[in-house]
Amino acid sequence: MNPTFTHSLRQKNMRRRSNSPIPMKKPHDIIPPINDAIRIVPLGGVEEIGKNMTVIEYGNDIIVVDAGIQFTDPETPGVDYILPNIKYLEDRKDRIRALVITHGHLDHIGGIPYLITRLGNPPIYTREFGALLIRKRQEEFPQLAPLDIRIVEAGDKAIPLTPTLKVRFFGLTHSIPDSTGIIIETPYGDIVNTGDVRIENEAGVPAEKEVEQYKMFKDRNVLLFTMDSTGIDKPGFSPSEASILKNIDAIVGQAPGRVIIATFASQVERIIEFMNTARRYGRKVVIEGRSMKTNVDIIKHLNLVDVSHIVPVEEIEKLPPNKVMMIATGAQGEEFAALMRMANKTHKYVKLQRSDTIILSSSVIPGNDRAVEKLKDNLFRHDAKIITYLDSDVHTSGHGKRGELEWVHKQIPYKYFMPVHGSHFRLKMHAELAANLGCPRENIIVPDNGSIIEIRDGGKQFIKLPEKAPSDDMVVEGLNIGDISEVVIRDRKMLAGDGIFVIIALVNSRNGRLKKSPDIIARGFVYLRESQELLSEARNIIRRSIESSTMGSNPINFDLAKNAVSEDVSRFLFQKTAKKPIVIPVILGV
Repeated sequence: MNPTFTHSLRQKNMRRRSNSPIPMKKPHDIIPPINDAIRIVPLGGVEEIGKNMTVIEYGNDIIVVDAGIQFTDPETPGVDYILPNIKYLEDRKDRIRALVITHGHLDHIGGIPYLITRLGNPPIYTREFGALLIRKRQEEFPQLAPLDIRIVEAGDKAIPLTPTLKVRFFGLTHSIPDSTGIIIETPYGDIVNTGDVRIENEAGVPAEKEVEQYKMFKDRNVLLFTMDSTGIDKPGFSPSEASILKNIDAIVGQAPGRVIIATFASQVERIIEFMNTARRYGRKVVIEGRSMKTNVDIIKHLNLVDVSHIVPVEEIEKLPPNKVMMIATGAQGEEFAALMRMANKTHKYVKLQRSDTIILSSSVIPGNDRAVEKLKDNLFRHDAKIITYLDSDVHTSGHGKRGELEWVHKQIPYKYFMPVHGSHFRLKMHAELAANLGCPRENIIVPDNGSIIEIRDGGKQFIKLPEKAPSDDMVVEGLNIGDISEVVIRDRKMLAGDGIFVIIALVNSRNGRLKKSPDIIARGFVYLRESQELLSEARNIIRRSIESSTMGSNPINFDLAKNAVSEDVSRFLFQKTAKKPIVIPVILGV
């Protein structure tokens, strides 16, 4: 017997039986008063890509920038979305004056339906396209109070939110209409947040519109600069969006049959140009995918492009193949997305043909590699022509590469720098870039979620406090919103990995003997019909273990019997199979 295994197993089973949680983490340190400092607290988006949210605080006033979600991964089974932890804000919600939105992607607006009530329903300042996306998403939550959305324009004069804090928006380039950066004017100087940003360029030379967009900073007193770090690990400049569209235009012009373009529904500006391309070549457009249809509805509402040549998918077979373009979701290999259904021959209306040209106008999101490999494998089983961003320039990111970020740094004369929007290694790389460009290292802070950064003494001190705001993930699980439970996630992983082994035993309450052979239910562990010898041995161990704890006891200690049989059976199953299923004993006295 392995004593270490037995001890840890006993602890694990006793904790599970008693439903007691893993020992509580230490409470967060008491956060000192703000006094006359400007306080910046990133609550999300600085240890990951997603769930972006940053707090700007001065005196009795708070401005929140963005409220995004993060999508889940294999480490969070059963979780729908991950949210920034807003405990710091909930404790101060009477001081929140505004939620300011940089743009309409879900990693910046997706948390609003789940968090806005907890924040006290502050007014939301955003551009028009972002406002429409927020309202569209809010329709899925009819039980919530109406949002107070205030639409602004880039270049508008500063909006006074409090006697000491003003906000203004400035235009920049991303991959969705109405993308903006934020300037928060404070008594000590400007705090600038770029949101997500890239630079339109030709062969590394920024376009004239980019130069014009950043001229406004030449005469501003920028105290703190915070900037998107998503693309910092990629050198140089991205291909220009114009070159991408030119390449796709040429492909569409030469395609002998249908053109099927799969891209992110969030690439709204590109989708608009795809529709223009289709019109140029006399092609009807079919839109497939829920999120794609939602965004096209908003494009139609804003009259951003002529959509009269859009036709329903049911009509696709009635049209000549060379007169059809389909714009679809599914380039990340999502199981039920339109493109995967075409690839595995389960789409109701579309059967891939030899003359089809399929363009994957997106790169692979980290973590989606296997799903995209499966998608491509299924697509290549057809005889259609497949074009990806690896074969041809048919995609460019909405996040600037290192060369683009360096160019932006040179346009904004800032005093302090804090990288945001990216995993820790990206933030460190971005900090190094700023230092190499001349920013003193003592003027650069790389934060974690919950870090409390303060600018003190009229702007002369830039420090990170030893105390932190609560930063453990909040999650959405069905109708529930709350802290992520380590016990629940651990058990889900164990269920996924080794399954469950349920024991049902009836014990004679007078003599402690089993009334009959125990029943066993197993799921995700072994195939019972092919494991009769293992089950027979397990039943013998179950009988011996339970009766050794119950015979001669009056009254019977059922908790002791459950713990003992869990330990004995878990050890036996591990010795026989090298697996550790969750063992759940149900012992009934009759």
